[in-house]
Amino acid sequence: MSIDAAELDLMQSAYKSAVNEWIEAIRQEEELASVNHSVAEIDKWENAGMREEEFREKAKAAKNAYEDALREEFFNF
Repeated sequence: MSIDAAELDLMQSAYKSAVNEWIEAIRQEEELASVNHSVAEIDKWENAGMREEEFREKAKAAKNAYEDALREEFFNF
């Protein structure tokens, strides 16, 4: 079963977008880790860490979907 090149392009684009979102979440967490922390700032920092993990999972899922499609296209499994 052949996968349309346009579909692969969309999957690749979704993966790249997910990685960019993940990178931005990492930068936001890093920014919060670089200031003097009050209790409120610590809460923001912890929330940023959870957000980063969510985007990491999203990027990994997009990568897996794209890799699976490439395996199907090129190796038929």
